[in-house]
Amino acid sequence: MEVTVSSTPLTTTTGTRVSAATVSEEETTQRSQQEQQQIQKLKARDRVVRAHESAHVAAGAGIVKGGATFSFQRGPDGVQYAVGGEVKIDTSAVSGDPKATLKKAEQIRAAALAPAQPSAADQSIAAKAAQMAVEARAEINQLQNSDEPTTNDDETSSNNTTFTPPELTGNFLDFTA
Repeated sequence: MEVTVSSTPLTTTTGTRVSAATVSEEETTQRSQQEQQQIQKLKARDRVVRAHESAHVAAGAGIVKGGATFSFQRGPDGVQYAVGGEVKIDTSAVSGDPKATLKKAEQIRAAALAPAQPSAADQSIAAKAAQMAVEARAEINQLQNSDEPTTNDDETSSNNTTFTPPELTGNFLDFTA
């Protein structure tokens, strides 16, 4: 089947000519430019999201559960582009070992702040990890003080404080881009 496109001008009013082929080409060109701009934006977002989540995974080695998961948007070219992502991290304290808990809290904080531009959620997780580290240090100090012999009964009674676990809820946190 052969299709012929006529380039004969259409007359709309006396003295005004509009070429049917020209209008169609202009619309196609404009749409194509808009699609190309959208594709470029999606490609840039995809690169940023993947780099962001990769930074979390690299810094969280050993506490990352699985890998990064992404949410996608289909571009006008039919390609799926990552527009969001998350990394699950184990944020539970190490039971009975405040030194290990301190080390883990520091790694959680480092993983949360690893991307070049941490999100608000990343900063919140880093703050919770910093609080976890403070509490682990307090427990370490308490254990060290209870191991030292004391001569004053007043000092002994003031050192009897109980450790309160960090206020991180659940065992996993999501880092979202």
